Amino acid sequence: MADFIFYFKLGWFHILSLDALDHLYFITVLTIVYTFSSWKRVLVLITAFTIGHAITLFLSALDILRFNDQYVEFAIPCTIFISAAVNLWRRDGFWEASRIQYLLAILFGLVHGMGFANAIRFMLSSDQHIISSLLSFNIGLESGQIFVVLLVLFVGWFVQRMKLFSQRDWVLIFSSIIFGLSFQMAIERFPFL
Repeated sequence: MADFIFYFKLGWFHILSLDALDHLYFITVLTIVYTFSSWKRVLVLITAFTIGHAITLFLSALDILRFNDQYVEFAIPCTIFISAAVNLWRRDGFWEASRIQYLLAILFGLVHGMGFANAIRFMLSSDQHIISSLLSFNIGLESGQIFVVLLVLFVGWFVQRMKLFSQRDWVLIFSSIIFGLSFQMAIERFPFL
């Protein structure tokens, strides 16, 4: 039980930490186009991201795949600004109705999982219970992501309820901010110089 709690907390704080701004930005930009009435879609979308994340962690923990940290650290903010760009230039209703978003969530989850892959491989190298440890980590990760999603949905609801911004403006403003922040992250991590 102590291992479950340890890895659950590790997954939870992998999302809810200032060191995890890239994850927070990604989950926010993925969620911001939705309202509480679309909670099932959001849950499936976030779970798709977690599945992608879990696949790369699992393959890394078993030492099947290794990733160049420099390229991964550059690719992560690229996934964020691509997602923010989709929010900025999407047609009304297209993104919500499109199944492409689920595929992108899985693919971008693979990339984000690569970012933590080396650290998790090191932590699990002496652990005999790789599957249960990874499962605990991913349950913590998913729980943390759901917390962030609920927070984003609540703030969006509140902002619209108080008539501070329309849904469209809410999406445009915060997607623009995250686009700029993630673009700056990508430039800072550019590996080809």
